[in-house]
Amino acid sequence: MNDRARRRTTRREQAKRSGNPAKRKTAVTPELRPATAGDWVKGARPRTLGMAIGPVAAASGIAVFNGIFNWPIAVLCLLLALFMQIGVNFANDFSDGVRGTDARRVGPGRLTGSGKAAPKTVRNVALGFLATGGAAGIAAVLLGQQWWLLAVGAVAILAAWFYTGGKRPYGYMALGELVSGIFFGPVAVVGTVYAMSGEILEDAVLIGVALGLLAAAAMLVNNIRDIETDRAAGKRTLATLLGPTVSKVLYGLLMLAPFSLVAIYAFALMYGPWVLLLMLIALPAVLIVAMGSTPRDFILALTLTGITNLLLGVGVGVAFWGGIVGFFNPHV
Repeated sequence: MNDRARRRTTRREQAKRSGNPAKRKTAVTPELRPATAGDWVKGARPRTLGMAIGPVAAASGIAVFNGIFNWPIAVLCLLLALFMQIGVNFANDFSDGVRGTDARRVGPGRLTGSGKAAPKTVRNVALGFLATGGAAGIAAVLLGQQWWLLAVGAVAILAAWFYTGGKRPYGYMALGELVSGIFFGPVAVVGTVYAMSGEILEDAVLIGVALGLLAAAAMLVNNIRDIETDRAAGKRTLATLLGPTVSKVLYGLLMLAPFSLVAIYAFALMYGPWVLLLMLIALPAVLIVAMGSTPRDFILALTLTGITNLLLGVGVGVAFWGGIVGFFNPHV
């Protein structure tokens, strides 16, 4: 074998061993089967979709309560939120995969990092979902004629991509919880109500903050699970900076603080008291994280966090839909 052939062989062997899937000749190695439909569904991370549905449900209830509800806009806002959440999940899969961050992953496997799907394919799927979400948002703006929301939507798409994408992803600068809490909290709730009416309502702001805290909690528990592997990969998250103990305390605060905001409405709205029963889901999640030490513990807590977020949003929406209790209503 001459020197040139030997160098080509060496480069091929190095590419196969590379922790960066983008440097491999093919993303599907002989040892791994190609991604199945089930793998793609898991890649969408269904546990996180409550963060998309909850805010729109709450905003819809607030809109009904104030007589400004619009079905087509509500559906479009829901599609926007869902596609954005799925898009950011696949974008995260792609970006972390090509950086090699997922090479030592302890949580559920990822499409790019595992080599089951080509990085370009995962990237294109992510962009497709983000684009579809953007189209739903544009349709909602056209119906509601609230044009400045186009700028909000553009910023949301950029935030989704640059969470772990680009040269300086903010997810690597301990800002993931903050940005997630803002966009899947106040921006989602207030934005949905504003798209229907052109109004910024105090109720939407308060409920948006409550749901934003739960969205931040979901991001945090995910990062608590990955503290060791993120540190090894050089990924700076809030959890890697604070450490496991302080992060667990912060998670507990983020999970329980929303109920202090919801309590304002608990006995004024027809079905308000039932929403407080969701603490029966939130409290076990806090205890699991406090005592947790294995990836399975934190995955269970993430699932409970997503359920809490979803049911709190839906519950608040139903409570507002039910209206004010008679003795709180001066017109009764």
